[in-house]
Amino acid sequence: MELKVLDINGNQTDKKIRFENNLFSNKSYDHSVYLEIKRYLSAQRQGNHKSKERGELSGSRRKLHRQKGTGGSRKGDIKNPIFRGGGRVFGPRPRKYLTKINKHTKDMVRKFIFEKKLTENKVKVVETMKLDIPKTKFIVKFLDSLQLKNEKSLMITGKSNRNLYLSSNNLKNFRLLDINELDCFSLLNFSYIILSEDCIEKVYKFLTIS
Repeated sequence: MELKVLDINGNQTDKKIRFENNLFSNKSYDHSVYLEIKRYLSAQRQGNHKSKERGELSGSRRKLHRQKGTGGSRKGDIKNPIFRGGGRVFGPRPRKYLTKINKHTKDMVRKFIFEKKLTENKVKVVETMKLDIPKTKFIVKFLDSLQLKNEKSLMITGKSNRNLYLSSNNLKNFRLLDINELDCFSLLNFSYIILSEDCIEKVYKFLTIS
């Protein structure tokens, strides 16, 4: 498979990126993808939810009425969970939602998603871009030249570029990531992948994992 490198205006250049067919596998990793996405989304949760139980509420501990002889049920004090404002039974407590997945499984999921994007022709390679000052109009024009203005697209660069990041930070359907901070959820969540020319070597490493 060959991909032609595009310039910042969306025009084809003489450079080509070739992905050998032996890099692609016919195996399916759907369940591993599910586990990795579940792990990623769980890790985004803060887990600081907390509700007060009856022992943590401030209020009188006085028994509301005697145990027997009133014809009513036993209620205890005003902090009983049956009353409005009372303590909550088995309420949420702070906890961590982190789950563990083997590193090799994560790598195979990332490779699988990359392969799927490549076979569906949803990967574009562009020349390395550098900006001296933040300029959102430049990114909008760039996406328009690639016909991705109304598509969810993820751009992956070889190294972080602050001006490029600031230029694209407020665009709704576009996200910029350094290759070192790439996650499987972003790869799957965005329809199109834009690879900067300076990150191709690391992408090759992702695809050669077996």
